[in-house]
Amino acid sequence: MTVFEDESGRSRETAGAAGTSWHGSPHPAVVADRQGGVVEFNAAAADLFPRMRVGTWLDEVVPGWLADAHRRLAHPAPTPAAAAARAGPAPLRGSHDGRLLRAHPTDSGHGDVAWWLVDDSDLTAAQDALRTERERHTLLAEASTQLLASLNPDRCLETAALLAAAHLGDAALVISPPVRNRYTVVTAMEGGFERRQLTLDPALVPGLTEALQGFPPVPARWIDPAELPDWAVPDGFGGPPGAVAIAALPGHGVPAGALILLRRGGRPAFEASEELFARLFAARAGAALSAARLYTEQARITRALIAELLPPRLHHVGGVDFAGGYRTSQDTERIGGDFYDVHAGTEDGQETLAVLGDVCGKGLDAAVLTGRIRSTVQALLPLADDHQSVLRLLNGALLTARHTRFATLVLASVRRAGSQVRLRLTSAGHPRPLILRATGEVEEADTAGTLVGALPVVNSRSATVHLLPGETCLLYTDGITEARGGPLGSAMFGEDRLCSALAECVGLPAEAIVERLQMIAGDWVGHGPHDDMAVVAITAPHTHHLSAVNGHTRGRYTA
Repeated sequence: MTVFEDESGRSRETAGAAGTSWHGSPHPAVVADRQGGVVEFNAAAADLFPRMRVGTWLDEVVPGWLADAHRRLAHPAPTPAAAAARAGPAPLRGSHDGRLLRAHPTDSGHGDVAWWLVDDSDLTAAQDALRTERERHTLLAEASTQLLASLNPDRCLETAALLAAAHLGDAALVISPPVRNRYTVVTAMEGGFERRQLTLDPALVPGLTEALQGFPPVPARWIDPAELPDWAVPDGFGGPPGAVAIAALPGHGVPAGALILLRRGGRPAFEASEELFARLFAARAGAALSAARLYTEQARITRALIAELLPPRLHHVGGVDFAGGYRTSQDTERIGGDFYDVHAGTEDGQETLAVLGDVCGKGLDAAVLTGRIRSTVQALLPLADDHQSVLRLLNGALLTARHTRFATLVLASVRRAGSQVRLRLTSAGHPRPLILRATGEVEEADTAGTLVGALPVVNSRSATVHLLPGETCLLYTDGITEARGGPLGSAMFGEDRLCSALAECVGLPAEAIVERLQMIAGDWVGHGPHDDMAVVAITAPHTHHLSAVNGHTRGRYTA
């Protein structure tokens, strides 16, 4: 017999000759014979099973799952699987007194079985917590992917509500900040959602006012589900909510809204860890919503600005046919450094002013300067009869601006005179206009001048040209003549090819001329790099248009 004392100082007796080395183990150990009688045990086992005594039956002092396992191991069935289990039995698990135990059996070879018990409660809790955190991390990653997949604010609201209802509660409401005292509320439940525009009082929901203002929400335990207004409980929810949690949707500098989570009655309340996870989800949802709204606002502003910077569509003005074409240096862009405008005269018999120009540079920065130049020229329309004054004032405006860019342009004052068209052409550092005669001959207008926005003084020489019916004056930018391409990909298109292509357009209307020249230049550059390309054709029509007589063409034509 072996006598030892447990942690409480009580004396215990055990039988056997196994020695005392395992008696002080922190893990419970029990030895039982083939009949299920307790042979010996250590102090940890006595603490775990207070009724255990030497000679008692396992059925009386240990959980049933452990006693059943001992019987199966002590009296195995004659099967290969049972023999393998007896040779190397695997540990089994079960619960006792709120603890999760792992039991390891050891066969002594004499019919006795020693059971070592390990308390896995803390380990299992840690593993469960780790698994939960991994699942939450996966959910947050998935939520971020889905929320950022669309920059549409409405779609983002719907996705946030659906994800919250699927993973955080039985139902979810995502509420946007008010617009003119009306709130956008998206309610999601079991895979479906509903969008509503409501006039509501957020103070009726505890913590909602603070959440909509971006402040930390109140704890879920402070919210009485019975006090929720009717709009906060979706139809078909199945009774009053049993638990409510609220989280703010933080945005980029301003609140993006609030999230309300609902659980049905009978389910446990929201734990602190669940509320924390809801706030993490809400942070991602708020960032996505804020980004979508910012993008939408920027896109709206961009569309408005681009609409002002796009070249206008040209038509028949003052008895003269106008057509224009424009291609930016990048196919993904809509605006660039080339521009053109046509300003109809405000009085009968007044000249129409056509302007085509090229700003130094490409892309958005150059487009901004084109907008400034176009606005300045429009403001100088009362002086349009004097090209030199227009250029001088425009040059002064560009010199006093904060940028250092310059521009070239050509002015064309156009007036119908009987069957002919009279043009006054003035170039300011720009390629000379080309004149396509009815015979197919192509001429250069005798005009020249210095560019604007670079020198204190601009000088220019104007030229007067008359067009017979069917003849055309072509204004173009150097993006066409300097375009590189062709069979070897590096040859410059040049003025000779442009003149040849223009000569083939004899007799064509202005719009057809522009389309053909754009097609030829586009085929020349192919997919290679090129500058902005702009072209304007001014054609004397073969017949007189009544719209000019009736005055229907007055005013500036824009896209």
